[in-house]
Amino acid sequence: MGRSDPSDSPDATPSPVVLKLGGSVVTEKESPETLDEDALDAAVAAVADAEVESLVVVHGGGSFGHHNAEKHGVSSAAGTRDARGIYEIHDAMRRLNDAVVGRLQDAGVPALPVHPLSVGARDGDAALSFPLDSTAAMLGEGFVPVLHGDVLAHAGEGATVVSGDELVTRLARGLSADRVGLCSTVPGVYDENEEVIPEITAFSDAADALGESDATDVTGGMAAKVHALLELGAPAHVFGPDSLSAFLAGEDAGTVIRG
Repeated sequence: MGRSDPSDSPDATPSPVVLKLGGSVVTEKESPETLDEDALDAAVAAVADAEVESLVVVHGGGSFGHHNAEKHGVSSAAGTRDARGIYEIHDAMRRLNDAVVGRLQDAGVPALPVHPLSVGARDGDAALSFPLDSTAAMLGEGFVPVLHGDVLAHAGEGATVVSGDELVTRLARGLSADRVGLCSTVPGVYDENEEVIPEITAFSDAADALGESDATDVTGGMAAKVHALLELGAPAHVFGPDSLSAFLAGEDAGTVIRG
């Protein structure tokens, strides 16, 4: 990966690229706690080969997070005060994060973990509080922070899920991201004819195909993603693994969402 040595701290950190690797990309989503070895290796290779000056990676939960969250009845709306259950969910995500960070490091990417449970929280209205000081400091020193979907302490609810998509939104706004990419198992946002929509500038561009947000897992579906991405101040791309290298090279990939 074309990056300066982390010891050479730049005077000003450039606006980062925020990349989300979907849980269905890095894991076998139908097999509990199982990596998709080939897909993860391909994604890591694309990141390692990219010439990106400042990069933040977020990965989803896939068969690690969702399996354990469902087991304990926890979602972004439903919480638990069972500390053992909360730890099981977090520990599964930590182990997945270890695998992603380890492979990135093995490929020469200066990746470091950021565990949301230890950083963020929700208030009684479910508003997310997620300080970015540590992530920004890592970027400033030339590292690649790697965050993940997780559980967070939630006032009045015990703990609830924070999705990778929600973290992407927080990072993009708080760090003034240059570009945002969501790498999923689909090549983009489909229209009603299952063709990829090249560009979305308003939800109405995709409403016929997406309808309203139906939760297909504990964190919501494509409609929720599109709503959130339209509110960012940076262009967002939804694409499949085959377009990851193109996105990292600064090219348009999949569906481009500009609010």
